[in-house]
Amino acid sequence: EAAEKAKIELSSVASTNINLPFITADASGPKHLDMTLTRAKFNELTADLVEATIGPMEKALSDAGLTIDKIDKIVLVGGSTRIPAVQERVKRFTGKEPSKGVNPDECVAVGASIQAGVLTGEVKDILLLDVTPLTLGIETMGGVMTKLIDRNTTIPTKKSQIFSTAADGQSTVEIHVLQGERPMARDNKTLGRFTLTGIPPAPRGVPQIEVT
Repeated sequence: EAAEKAKIELSSVASTNINLPFITADASGPKHLDMTLTRAKFNELTADLVEATIGPMEKALSDAGLTIDKIDKIVLVGGSTRIPAVQERVKRFTGKEPSKGVNPDECVAVGASIQAGVLTGEVKDILLLDVTPLTLGIETMGGVMTKLIDRNTTIPTKKSQIFSTAADGQSTVEIHVLQGERPMARDNKTLGRFTLTGIPPAPRGVPQIEVT
């Protein structure tokens, strides 16, 4: 709580005091923490975390097929985007001043409310498109995840692919549905499993199994 309080205060002041009496104790008695943290020191301590936000922004632009010059407005989401160093880094990356018109603590809730209005028919002049956050696929021979629907595909959507058996005379196939970006099935999240039965006996690779 003290760390969060200091973080919040340093978004508007140059330094803050962290005072935690009786934080611990040893044989000599109770110990207290009383220190001053400056914004400059805070920025130094969190510089790697701030820099780590650039990768996801680059990935989002790449997935959307956009370049920085195609972005009209930068909306910051979450209380930590009030940190001046975060805003400055975003500005340097995008070349645009982040918008201050939406409360970063409330914008997700606002978006959810708008979507609720769209679904109930109360909001008619806005279209929000939902997408798959992660790639969807199934496990195939060798424990490999075979992709069916790429991440960031607008939903609802449907895609089919033909698979076959891995052994002669195989009469059942387990369909293991996964989501994630890793090449091996074991490293992704299981969404469900079901077993397809009644496959007529045939040499491996002959049966045609359509997974949708």
